[in-house]
Amino acid sequence: MFMSPQKRDWLKGYFQMVKLTLENFNLAQICQSGQCFRMKEKSENLYSVIAGRHYLELEQQGKECIFYCDDAEFHDFWKAYFDLEGDYASYIGKIAPNDSYLNNAAEFGCGIRILRQDLWEMIVSFLISQQNNIARIRRCIENICECYGEKLVNAHGETFYAFPAPEALACLEENALMECNLGYRSKYVVRTARAVASGEFDLEAVGQMSYGEAREALLALFGVGEKVADCICLFALHKLEAFPVDTHIRQALQIHYKRGFPKRRYQGIQGVLQQYIFYYELAGARYADGRM
Repeated sequence: MFMSPQKRDWLKGYFQMVKLTLENFNLAQICQSGQCFRMKEKSENLYSVIAGRHYLELEQQGKECIFYCDDAEFHDFWKAYFDLEGDYASYIGKIAPNDSYLNNAAEFGCGIRILRQDLWEMIVSFLISQQNNIARIRRCIENICECYGEKLVNAHGETFYAFPAPEALACLEENALMECNLGYRSKYVVRTARAVASGEFDLEAVGQMSYGEAREALLALFGVGEKVADCICLFALHKLEAFPVDTHIRQALQIHYKRGFPKRRYQGIQGVLQQYIFYYELAGARYADGRM
């Protein structure tokens, strides 16, 4: 159910709302899909997400969604962020009828959207993601935001922290972020921050590149390998042809696609299908075991 009338009335005192009926949109699945590390469930059906300096609370019951923000902010930022104009039903409809595994994965995670996130934030997030799990990645990012991000206040008067700018991290010693539990990844983030702050790595220019060009540019950053580069291309640059291969995906390919994933068949939407597979492998097993 949606929140209690008392809480809803309280929220109305602070927020304007945008109410929508959405297909192929599920907040729980998006939150758990491993692409966004500053989104969390605050209470049943109510989620919060921080993106850069933006803070949003949103609520869902079935296909009905409420975005607790004004119309201008929704259309200027959150509509694109959640890729609400993407036709995910058409993506699912392109799956080969005889591919039972992929059809099952798409059905299980049909509410996932490929978010349009900030390039700098995704570079840091996926540098941190290496040899790491989602819960720990979230904690690491929360730590660096609290230590080096700008302190802000949402409409409830609650404190939250913006994602730190490159300049805030570029001045650090290479091992400084070990205090935020980044471990060996500290030097990856600090060196990359220096490259961005100095202009050696041009975020705006990379944002205008093709998938192949952007991937090549990202691979030149210290600590960025193929999987990380593809994650950044998919979740920041919205290059839907990117197909990140991590342990979960590799295992699925070995079992279900011994000749390789049919990327040519799904040209231009490989990344969407990758997310269905990833979520199915990550959450489907827990669901089957009764742990969700």
